[in-house]
Amino acid sequence: MSKEQRRRNMQAIRSQSKLENWVSHELWIRGIRFRKNDKSLFGKPDISIKKYKVAIFIDSCFWHACELHGNRPKSNQEYWDKKLARNKNRDIEVEEFYRKNNWNFKRVWEHEIKEKPDEVIKNLFDFIEYAKNGGN
Repeated sequence: MSKEQRRRNMQAIRSQSKLENWVSHELWIRGIRFRKNDKSLFGKPDISIKKYKVAIFIDSCFWHACELHGNRPKSNQEYWDKKLARNKNRDIEVEEFYRKNNWNFKRVWEHEIKEKPDEVIKNLFDFIEYAKNGGN
C-alpha cells in the first residue's frame, strides 16, 4: 500500500464506528438511556451510565489488537507494533481503573457483534439491568 493510500485509509476512520452506532441504537430502542463517548470519564467509554457506574467499551479487532482477528500492517511494522501495544496497555489501564473504582465494566469485541449481534445486545441489556439493580 502506498503512503497516499494509507493516508486516505486512515482519514476515513471515524471516532464512532458503524458497530458502535448500531449497538447504541439497539440499546436506545430497548429503553436504555446513556451517554456516548463521555469525555469526562477516564478512557472515554463508548457507552456510559454514571448513575449506575456502567462503562462499556466496543473494541475494534484491528485497533485493539484482537488475538483472533487483529491483523498487523505489512508496512511500517515498527510503528504499528508500538501503536497497537500502546493501545493494549491503555485498555488494561482503563479496565483496572474502572474495576478499582467499583464500576460495572464491560468490553465487547467487534467480532462478537458481527458473529452474534442479538446475543451481544441481550448480554449488554442484562448487564445494564444488573448494574441498575445494585450489581457490581
